[in-house]
Amino acid sequence: MGLKAIYKYGSPPNFYRFVTRLEPWCLYFGLLLILIGSAGGLFLAPKDYQMGDAFRIIYFHVPSAYLSMSAYAAMGFASIIGIVWRSNVAFSVAKSIAPFGALMTTIALLTGMLWGKPMWGTAWVWDARLTSEFILLLLYLGYITLHASIREQKKADRSASLVAILGIINLPIIHYSVVWWNTLHQASTISKLDSPSIVGEMLWPLLVMIIGYMFFFVAVICRASSAEVLKREKRSSWVKAI
Repeated sequence: MGLKAIYKYGSPPNFYRFVTRLEPWCLYFGLLLILIGSAGGLFLAPKDYQMGDAFRIIYFHVPSAYLSMSAYAAMGFASIIGIVWRSNVAFSVAKSIAPFGALMTTIALLTGMLWGKPMWGTAWVWDARLTSEFILLLLYLGYITLHASIREQKKADRSASLVAILGIINLPIIHYSVVWWNTLHQASTISKLDSPSIVGEMLWPLLVMIIGYMFFFVAVICRASSAEVLKREKRSSWVKAI
């Protein structure tokens, strides 16, 4: 299944057919989960005893922050596949992820600032978690800018992919920043699966939102990468047939 699947779906027509079938399932399921999670987080979850209703912004902040990192990891992995196997499909996926990842990182930063203002008394501090997340946004923007600035497609793919791969080192820094340094940002709450620092009534909408964001992300990348593949393969007979 492993390498055979990679080779099979590394073929542009096979990849295109697969993602166009997968997209609507992920889109509708993701939107359904986001709707359920939003209702649970905004209306069903109890108030936090310290933060009151202000804590409810976590139902948008945490999923976008998780997705900003997950998307970058996926972009880096696709870039590695692209360079090793010289795969146009992998490069298409990596390029498609960058704008959405940058958007999720921006949302994570903005929602964090909205939460930080009433909780910390300031919207921004050069905290380790905030700073490393901001660096993640710069990495996304650097990838996008570099790719757009090089006219030759293959050279643009390779150069931007190196940025994506080197930037992976920032992901563990973001994750462990609250452990390695004294920061204002609270420690992990749901990654401690044996004893999460959040009660079940607040936890389940958050988990539903994270999963919903993930499915929505897959749907968006299916749409964007299929369009990118068509653009790159526009002279191919299978594209003309479509």
